Amino acid sequence: MLLPKGGINWKSTRARLPPSRKIIGIFSRPRTFVYAIIAVLLFLLWKGVSYGAKDIPGFICFGPAKPPMEMTLNEQAAWHSHLQTPVLFNHHAPIEINSSTIEHVDLNPISSTPKAISNEERVLILTPLRDASPYIPKYFDLLSELTYPHHLIDLAFLVGDSSDDTLAVLAAELDRVQKRTDRIPFNHVMIVEKSFGVTYAQSVEERHGFAAQGPRRKAIAKARNYLLYTALRAEHSWVYWRDVDIVDSPKPILEDFMAHDRDILVPNIWFHRYKDDVDIEGRFDYNSWQESDKGRALAASLDKDIVLAEGYKEYDTGRTYMARMGDWRANKDEEIELDGIGGVNILVKADVHRSGINFPSYAFENQAETEGFAKMAKRAGYQVIGLPNYVVWHIDTQEKPGNA
Repeated sequence: MLLPKGGINWKSTRARLPPSRKIIGIFSRPRTFVYAIIAVLLFLLWKGVSYGAKDIPGFICFGPAKPPMEMTLNEQAAWHSHLQTPVLFNHHAPIEINSSTIEHVDLNPISSTPKAISNEERVLILTPLRDASPYIPKYFDLLSELTYPHHLIDLAFLVGDSSDDTLAVLAAELDRVQKRTDRIPFNHVMIVEKSFGVTYAQSVEERHGFAAQGPRRKAIAKARNYLLYTALRAEHSWVYWRDVDIVDSPKPILEDFMAHDRDILVPNIWFHRYKDDVDIEGRFDYNSWQESDKGRALAASLDKDIVLAEGYKEYDTGRTYMARMGDWRANKDEEIELDGIGGVNILVKADVHRSGINFPSYAFENQAETEGFAKMAKRAGYQVIGLPNYVVWHIDTQEKPGNA
């Protein structure tokens, strides 16, 4: 190769270079840009592979480089600590039950609240009957007027030891009511027949005489319990005990009582009696009372099997009777605490009964039936409340003076 005269220098080198315009033309071609991008990508890929290969060992082993059979127990433990098998615990795998003999009842959603209508809470109305045929038509007249939605109400009756036509009259009235095509028919009706061998007469003298009170109250308690345990269903939120011989009561009585949100609630029970065209507004139910020191002392002095009867001179308890309080013209929502209650009209949260609070057919703290029920409920911590100004009107039984 011949070198230019004077050797290699800038002038000679510049003379041998292609013109600048030609160089610019070469680099401005599209294929030149494509080749340049490909070259850059190949370079970056090579660099990534070369650096990554230095950091990755030939294999990964968390244990000794030997077969498992040659490992010691400690080496095996160290090996398996990195190879834990995942375990999935599922204690709630669904079980499908197809047996028709198994029934599931969930009581958790059942509650008794002041918003019973909006919550569609079911009510069970219970009425024991004995020789009650004269009162049944009026009973259903009043029941039909209840403003609580009838499709949320179930009825149940116990007929026992009757000598009149109670069962036939009851069946006929129910058939009449349930055949109606308006909103009067009730959701469900049950009639229970059970006799207890009661022989005392239904005359005022015998039924309300002092000697009959113990046996009579115990027999009524049995009837109430048989009816309760036969008719109470899982869907019931409230139990409303209503006697057959009521002559007048407010139409929204259920809603009025539920608004108080009490475990056990009773109204005042009076009766109409006219003298010289003036209603004396007689006081009927003396079984709703507040306990007194005198009453407690008397009970402590009696045999535990004796049942105290209120309103009789034989037992002076000194208790305060709700029947002697109140005025139906005053605030009907006024409340008082009670220690004993009568059975003409009682609203009970169903869970109170479900918890075992029933009507003792024996002397419980020297009380039976509804008064024993109140004593038992208070012992269990439930509220027993009376409304002295909320009056439900009972028939006038024309009892002798001194018996009321």
